[in-house]
Amino acid sequence: MVVLALQSGAATAVPAPHPAGAEAVGLSAPARAAALKSAQEHAGAAARDLGLGAKEKLVVRDVLKDADGTVHTRYERTYAGLPVLGGDLVTHVAKNGSLKGVSKATTARISVPSTSAALSPASAEKTAVQAAGTAKATATTARKVVWAAGGKPVLAYESVVKGRQHDGTPSELHVITDARTGKQLHSFEAIDTGTGTSRYSGTVPLGTTAAAGGYDLTDGARGGHRTYDLNGGTNGTGTLFHDADDVWGDGTVTNRQTAAVDAAYGAAVTWDFYKAAFNRNGIAGDGKAAYSRVHYGNAYVNAFWNDSCFCMTYGDGANNADPLTSLDVAGHEMSHGLTAATAGLKYSRESGGLNEATSDIFGTSVEFFANNSTDTGDYLIGEKIDINGDGTPLRYMDKPSRDGASADYWSRTVGRLDVHYSSGVANHFFYLLSEGSGAKTVNGVSYNSPTYDGSTVTGIGRDKAAQIWYKALTTYFTSSTDYAGARTGTLQAAADLYGSGSAEYKAVAAAWTAVNVK
Repeated sequence: MVVLALQSGAATAVPAPHPAGAEAVGLSAPARAAALKSAQEHAGAAARDLGLGAKEKLVVRDVLKDADGTVHTRYERTYAGLPVLGGDLVTHVAKNGSLKGVSKATTARISVPSTSAALSPASAEKTAVQAAGTAKATATTARKVVWAAGGKPVLAYESVVKGRQHDGTPSELHVITDARTGKQLHSFEAIDTGTGTSRYSGTVPLGTTAAAGGYDLTDGARGGHRTYDLNGGTNGTGTLFHDADDVWGDGTVTNRQTAAVDAAYGAAVTWDFYKAAFNRNGIAGDGKAAYSRVHYGNAYVNAFWNDSCFCMTYGDGANNADPLTSLDVAGHEMSHGLTAATAGLKYSRESGGLNEATSDIFGTSVEFFANNSTDTGDYLIGEKIDINGDGTPLRYMDKPSRDGASADYWSRTVGRLDVHYSSGVANHFFYLLSEGSGAKTVNGVSYNSPTYDGSTVTGIGRDKAAQIWYKALTTYFTSSTDYAGARTGTLQAAADLYGSGSAEYKAVAAAWTAVNVK
């Protein structure tokens, strides 16, 4: 395969429809910056209007505007100058300035008896390192916070323990420790991991930039996305890919450019998908691209998103034979960046399952959107990588339990599963909402999706399902949203987009009931 690199041009051809009224308006980078500045200038008034305490302040994190003039402003909170973890909220203000509603991560009143800690930062760090285990290395300096995600707010320390996970993935484990008793309250991993499909996408266009002696793999048309070669390293950015004749890769793993082509193409298609489907200008909505790193480590069988570098990283797979740089992997990993920039779903328990499902949902949507005949869209995750060694996919959206570990339906214990398995509930919901229950064939792949209560669900189509999930994620989900909250948020999103009496609204309700979220 010879991959021709183009300096500009769309990487996709099939636009997604935009429902009228409640879809987000695309903001240029200067317009978004101005909106953020204005919102922060009025944050004090917003706090008073919401009845927050005198010691609380709001810090603006994101602003979205709908076509009908509704403005959604996402805030973090502080208390007596301390960050409030799990205190995030979103206000929904109509065009006329009236408050339509507020989405809160917690309804608890934010207050602690004192901001003086009985536990020293060093003790909190020690607790964090012990909690992380031997695969982790050192903890950063513990910072004092108010922990509000566990019910009643408490004074706590947040420590970040950095090191390596058992498979070589970098680790940034956040450990929350009670500042009075030293008890560990919570922990979550900040490095979001995933796996994907084939390393081949056929002959594809790439965005490159002329440079001394040839071309760099820098996509100037899409926020300046860059693709780097780590050459087996596990730190830094490595070397920016450069080529003399602007003809990249040959489809074989022995050519180091091939993995870079797949990663750059996947990033381009994902950028185009978010722009076409949701009018979003880049992953963070600020017109700036993430960057990609390929050839991480040695025989590393994974890929991951790291929000601290705002980058995607890909291993070369078992025996360095199958780089994890395919189309839906890129969509999956970049969508972790979308979640980080919007709802900030904590990567543990039910919120972690929703985080991971969001990446599967949009990674799948990217694959369908690309309309690439070499890698056609499907509801299978990792179907071409043979990561299980027997030709089976990594995950199935129509019946997640087919992988032997994922949950088809919600139960009280689903949050105890690894986030890649608790995600099954939301993946199943999305499939049912898109395609409906029962046996059917899509793009030559056979599916047979069951329901918890034996009901029949009629799908509304993947494009509408994606619109509803995106709307809910960006305007109604918060860091601690669980499955019950996801049902509420997606129903509100469906009402905004299509009306509370619409077939789409009823289908959302039916699909959640079908996965036992009531």
